[in-house]
Amino acid sequence: MTAPIPRDLPDLPAVPGPPLLLPNPVPATAVVAPVRRPMVGLFRLLTALTAAGGVALELLLGTPARTLSYFSVQANILLAVVMFLSASRAGQARRPLPSAVTGAALLYALVAALVYHLLLAHTTPPFSMTGATTTPERWHAQWAALQILHTVTPTAALLDWLLLTPAARLHLRQTAAWLLYPLAYLAFTLTRAAFLAPSDPSRYLYPFLDAATHGYRSTLANALLLGLGIRALAVLLIALDHTRPTPVRRRV
Repeated sequence: MTAPIPRDLPDLPAVPGPPLLLPNPVPATAVVAPVRRPMVGLFRLLTALTAAGGVALELLLGTPARTLSYFSVQANILLAVVMFLSASRAGQARRPLPSAVTGAALLYALVAALVYHLLLAHTTPPFSMTGATTTPERWHAQWAALQILHTVTPTAALLDWLLLTPAARLHLRQTAAWLLYPLAYLAFTLTRAAFLAPSDPSRYLYPFLDAATHGYRSTLANALLLGLGIRALAVLLIALDHTRPTPVRRRV
């Protein structure tokens, strides 16, 4: 025989708060496939060609060893590669590049633009990637190369991010990896200067990293301030990425 069912059953405690929903392990791209976006691909291809053209023009004006040692030139090479691959994926309806890669290319392009316009554009003697001692004349080749590398391509990268890229793709954990390249560039710059003659005018490419003039303590202090600025810019981009509206409904 079974035991009789008691007449008075105890009340079960109520579950506090709304029911918890488990995260969906299936990404959205597995359900909704990316679509071809030829106009997006065309814009990114033009951006890649512009960045490559600016680097090529600077190489024609100066020596390759000096030109390729500039942060802005390296940032534009990375931007050209990322934009070319992104253009190909947008045109072929393939999944986009990881946000860590596209975010890094955007960050470095913006850093090059801000450093040039805030710290280098009005220095005495004038900043030049070819070692010229006179200010580049407007619409001449050197002036055009500087504007392409520090104004045109960073603006295009920013517009692509704001208008053609889905929001909320960047994450705070990516900033640590993004800072590795500026740190490596600082080590490269100081090591490169150690192997060049003190009389070489291209020994230090940026005046705020000139250890011969300012000493290593001031140079490292300047580098630290720049690093903090880069970190702040990265955090700002991530904050904007999570607050701005999504300009597209599908991944591009």
